[in-house]
Parts: sequence; structure tokens; C-alpha cells
Amino acid sequence: MADEEKLDAIVVGAGPAGTAAAYTMARAGLQVALIERGVKPGSKNVMGGIFYPHYLELVVGDAWREAPLERPIIEEQRWMMTDQAAIRLLGYKNLRNREHPHSFSVLRARFDAWFAGKAEEVGALLIPETVVEELILRDGRVIGVRTGREGDLYADVVVVCEGIGLGSRLLEKAGLKPPLKPNQAAMAVKEVIALDPAVIESRFNCEPGEGASIECYGSATMGLSGFMFIYTNRDTISVGGGALLSELCDTRLSREELARRTPNSILNHFKSHPAIRPLLQGGETVEYLAKMIPEGGYRGIPRLYGDGYLVCGDAAGLSNPVHREGSNLAMESGRIAGEVVIHAKEKGDFSARSLREYKMRLDRSWIMADMRKYDRAVPLLEHNPRMLGTYPGLLDRALDEFFRVDGVSKWDKQSKIFRMLRKEGGVRMLWDTLKAGWTLARPLHR
Repeated sequence: MADEEKLDAIVVGAGPAGTAAAYTMARAGLQVALIERGVKPGSKNVMGGIFYPHYLELVVGDAWREAPLERPIIEEQRWMMTDQAAIRLLGYKNLRNREHPHSFSVLRARFDAWFAGKAEEVGALLIPETVVEELILRDGRVIGVRTGREGDLYADVVVVCEGIGLGSRLLEKAGLKPPLKPNQAAMAVKEVIALDPAVIESRFNCEPGEGASIECYGSATMGLSGFMFIYTNRDTISVGGGALLSELCDTRLSREELARRTPNSILNHFKSHPAIRPLLQGGETVEYLAKMIPEGGYRGIPRLYGDGYLVCGDAAGLSNPVHREGSNLAMESGRIAGEVVIHAKEKGDFSARSLREYKMRLDRSWIMADMRKYDRAVPLLEHNPRMLGTYPGLLDRALDEFFRVDGVSKWDKQSKIFRMLRKEGGVRMLWDTLKAGWTLARPLHR
């Protein structure tokens, strides 16, 4: 391709990261192609459904208020579940969010299409229904992409913002990233269930137009490392969750046990729980989606830059499972990548030395601070299965005894609970909980 036909940048993937990068560069006058494999942006993209508009505002300014978001999240709940109980560990209704909401539920099919449209308005060329088959390298430098539909496209820099699903292996195929290990990814599924808005507000104790989130652990995932969720949308609810791929595909298990550990089996198990089933009653499933989510933590982050390329969002392993954050890390990394490419264009230098600015800016940002802080979170659950299996059951039985009024004195009940805790690992439960808290807090004191 002749130089005049070469683009300034190609962005692979029109999710939050890719569109933020494309918008930032196109607004500065760069020639940018935004390539999306789906029929339109959002048709192939999945996330649980909580979105933080602060990071969108950094990209598009006040135009974020036009975004097709669902409900502001006013109440958040965290449940620890056994097969016979739901222990509400946290319930927080923040009435400030009525005036200044900091999070919303979102449906990606609506939002991503809108966001990509904004990128088109400032000059980005959106190329949908196009699969990028591989990166084109010349003398170790990325110089473009090979597609099945548009042929070969060339640019000074390629910004890789694809996910980590089975069809997303550009960096691996190019030898620029090692393959993901099974304990560095989770498989998640989600159903979108239609319900009348008034029914949603009644069941979730919401005022008209307001929303709530419920996140559940323990037997919600059959004790596997992960969580399940319910997020309220305008006239639907998003129900889903997932678990580590290494636990879903544990080769030490029998075929029958593995069949019970599929993401769909876990979802159906969660939906049938007596505490969850009434919240979904009468709803109609209108969408079913699945996605792999990066869970490798800080140590699982690949090389984020090189000669002629940058890596953002899920492809960069940027995910915070403790706070169920992903889209905000993706959008911010995409924005920073876009600004770095603008600087590289000004210098006429797209070498690794020039693009290293991207990694340096991330290292100084809240993104890497959070990634380092929660680096041990997933291994902590993976290597301590008691925390999501044995301990919720122990706590359930202790609370059952504590709240039961049956003619037994409170002194006797207290003694019975203490004996049960001593016999069945209550001391270890306390120790493991304290150790977990210290493990997650420790990076703050470095």
C-alpha cells in the first residue's frame, strides 16, 4: 500500500477501550479506522452491566449525558449464599446518587453503538462485520492488520482492544503475548430478562427510574471462585455471573462433575435459589450472552506496547474483579493510548521507545495502582475454597441458631454456637478472614 493510503491508526475492537482510543485520535485529526467484528458495535460485546460515566465524560465531555444508560444505581447489596439461606453482608442505599449518580446499569448493545457513533462524528472510520485475522509484521514491527473482508490495511500504529475470547488471539498469533492460563480467565454468562418497570421497582425497592445491584457469593456459584449478579435496567434485569476457567475445566473431575460446572448450569442453579427465584418470576429471557473475562491480575498483564502497537482494555488484562470494574479501566486505557498516539504522530516516531509513554502513564495512574492492590485477590479465593464453600455454611448455621426462638436460653444458644465454631473451624474462619483482609490491604502500605 502506498504511503498516502496508509492510515495513522487502526483500532481493533469497538468496545469501550477501542472506541475511546479511536474517538480521542480522530478528534485530534488523525485518520483512524475502528474495526469491529460484529454487525454493529455492541452486538458481540458483553459485560455484567455496571458503567461509570466519569470516564466517559473524560472522553466526550458533556455529551455523556446523551448516552443510552439504563438506571442510576442507588442501592448495592452483597449476599453470601448457601443452598438454604442468603446472608446479606452489605446493603448500602446511597441517596446522594439520586442527584449525582456515579454508576449506572448499561446494556452494551445500546451503549456501544451510540459511543461508536460519536467516534464517527469526529472522523473515525467504523468498519463493522470485519474480522481481523492477524497482525501484519515487518522486521518485528506491526505495520497493519489482515482482514477477511477488507484485505490488508496498513497504519503507523495498531491499537489492539479485542477481548480475550477464543476468537481473540492476535497478540498470541504474532508472538507478542503468551497464551492465557486457565486460572487467568473467568467464563461468564448473562441473561437479559424482560420485566415491567413497575415490577422491577417493587421487587428491588427502587423509586421510579432508580436501580439496584445484588452480587452473590458462595453457593451462588456452587462454591467456585467467582460471583453471580442481578442488575436492574429500565425494563429488563441482567442476571449472570461466572467462575474461573481453571475450576470449570478441572481435569481432575469426572465427566459428570464437569457437566454440573458449566456456566449455564451455574446460572440455572443461581436462578432457582429460593431467594432469587421470586425476583425473576414472570420474566421473559430476551437475550443470552457469554464472555471470557481477564482475571490474571497485575502479574498477568502482558507487554502493553512495542514497535507499532499498543494494547488496551481486556486484551491488556485490565480488570478488577473485587470491585467488578472493567469498562472504566478499558475506557481510560483507550483514552490514554489515543493521546500517546497523538504525541507519537507529532514526533513522527511510532517505535517502542516512543510508545513506551503509554506504559509509563498507566504506571502513574489509578489503573495500575488498583491492579497492584488486588493482584492477589483471585489466587486468594482459588487457593482457599473454604471461603466460598465451608465458611458460608458455618455462618449460616450459627445465624440460624442465633435467631431461632425455641425455648432455649440465650446463654445456652451462645454456648452451642461457640462449641460449633470451635469444632468446625470457626477459629480458622476468623484467621482466614483476617489474613485475606491483610493480603488485600497490604499493597496500600508499600
